[in-house]
Amino acid sequence: MAVRDYRKRARELRARIDEANYRYHVLDDPQVSDADYDMLLRELIDLEESHPELRTPDSPTQRVGGTPASGFPPYVHARPMLSLANAFDENELTAFDARVRKLGGVQGDVAYTCELKIDGLAMSLRYDNGRLTAGGTRGDGSTGEEVTANLRTIKAIPLTLRGTPPRHIDVRGEAYMR
Repeated sequence: MAVRDYRKRARELRARIDEANYRYHVLDDPQVSDADYDMLLRELIDLEESHPELRTPDSPTQRVGGTPASGFPPYVHARPMLSLANAFDENELTAFDARVRKLGGVQGDVAYTCELKIDGLAMSLRYDNGRLTAGGTRGDGSTGEEVTANLRTIKAIPLTLRGTPPRHIDVRGEAYMR
């Protein structure tokens, strides 16, 4: 494939992914399945990795989350709230294991727990002295929406931690409805 064809394909992928993101995050009207979205994104990632000159600062591969909504106060994350990476084949899973071992300084066995992917809303809960004091969405990874009052209505979220909790802790996960 000629360089101009790669460039054209990268533009097409960015446009399709941007449209899917807009419909999902802004209109709350997704038109692309999670699996199809992941495949589009994977194709763009692979294309940009094999042709770094095609990577742009506004590429969907360079962003996390979305712009915080204007209807909520800002929630500033103490540490960036990044998204998790996907593994689509055995090679990517093996590479993940190698990174875990290297970062953790582990040479022996490593145990993993795997779960089906649940697509929810990424949340960060802040506990001070064992009490839920604030919570927010991921937003753009640095600033999200402050939704503490909404989080307090979710019965599965403890308002007070048991035992001897640390002085400060941020708990991150996905909120979803059955």
